[in-house]
Amino acid sequence: MRFALILVFLSTLVSAAVADIPAGEDALGTRSYDDYERPEVCAACHVDFYQQWTQAMMSQAYVHHWDEIEYFELAIPHAEKDEKVAGVKAGCNGCHAPLSFLAGDVPPPPPGSGSRADEGVSCDLCHTITGFAGDIPYNFNWISEPGRMKQGPKPGLVSPHHDTVENEFLKTADFCGTCHNEMSPYGIWVKSTHLEWSEGPYAEQGVPCQQCHMPKAMGRNAKMSEPDLVAQHLFHGAHDEGKLKGAIELRMHPEERETEWDSSAVIKVQLFNGKAGHKIPTGSVEDRILWLHVTATDSEGKTYHVPVDAKGFAGEEYTIAAETLAYQDMGIAKEIPDFAGVQRDGVSGDDMDVGDRIFRMPYFDPQGRMTIQQWNTSSLGVDYRIGPRETKIETFTWTLPDDIAQGRVVFTATLNYKKLVEPVAEFLNVPDDETETIVINTASTWIEVYE
Repeated sequence: MRFALILVFLSTLVSAAVADIPAGEDALGTRSYDDYERPEVCAACHVDFYQQWTQAMMSQAYVHHWDEIEYFELAIPHAEKDEKVAGVKAGCNGCHAPLSFLAGDVPPPPPGSGSRADEGVSCDLCHTITGFAGDIPYNFNWISEPGRMKQGPKPGLVSPHHDTVENEFLKTADFCGTCHNEMSPYGIWVKSTHLEWSEGPYAEQGVPCQQCHMPKAMGRNAKMSEPDLVAQHLFHGAHDEGKLKGAIELRMHPEERETEWDSSAVIKVQLFNGKAGHKIPTGSVEDRILWLHVTATDSEGKTYHVPVDAKGFAGEEYTIAAETLAYQDMGIAKEIPDFAGVQRDGVSGDDMDVGDRIFRMPYFDPQGRMTIQQWNTSSLGVDYRIGPRETKIETFTWTLPDDIAQGRVVFTATLNYKKLVEPVAEFLNVPDDETETIVINTASTWIEVYE
């Protein structure tokens, strides 16, 4: 009984101590850069982990070109003009340049200036996190306790350079949620990857984020360690083409194989999220665009675009490609009065055309205009993304054109993805690789046209 009371007392002391460590916005300026080791120090022993980290977005969280443009050209100027979103000037760094945030060095020097902001989410930041403050992990509410003691997922590890303690928190999805959930100043969940996971089948089955984004393989934790199953520090996600390809499976079929030349063809496309434990797209949903493009090619090689059938749900107009304008609130930071906006979807007539189905959740600013600025999001539109293990079925009813040739007509469905809506990228001069079209998957079917 006395032993149990002692354990309870010690647990209370630990909880109280953790509670006294600032987290989230309260942690701004509470540490020094010197409290954290540079990644290059870790590289001396953890060779593989370091090299994997250098190729992952964790190391590029601050220096990545789109994030730099978004922060310096949109977020900071907007924060200086609108008290409601003023916190974004420092807050972005809580996840993108956490050492700078902790050191109070905000805004940090621009990327490439040689400051420690360039380290992004570094080894020592993650391995000094002991837990999070509050009930829900979000908005960088992790608790960091720098020093010789490093937090790890395994017991009994000894290092000549530092001490190691097993911390179950590092193996949980909540660990990831501290940055992969974000609430806007208006109280809107603008990043909710962890929350999506927690409401889905993978959470129910005990499959955390790390199982897919840090897959295990035989290897060594460090030069001096014994071979073991080791979590690879790959962190591959929305910027990894290999992770994206095949994430959604496609199938399609016609309602009838044979169709008279003066009638219509009805095509069904099934899209199954059989890979991701969260919705697709996820994370920066305001930036991403995922769309289904269907074409028909007749026996003479003529190709036609086939638009999707509307389903009639509220807000559907935001899920069907159009040439309408949006993102007018970029004019605030750019000091362009009455800015008309740019094209909402990036319709080009090439890999996207008017009438294509878009899988998205639109973000709206306080004036009800669609925005890519998550900090300026006061409401959300219809959530028409593809959830984990969800299948969506899209129907395409196509009236055969007068010039169609008799014989076989092949229908092709292509699911495309861009990390950033192209008209936004063009307006802000974002490098082209952010708007390259990545083909997630394709499918095809056919009909026979006769007189």
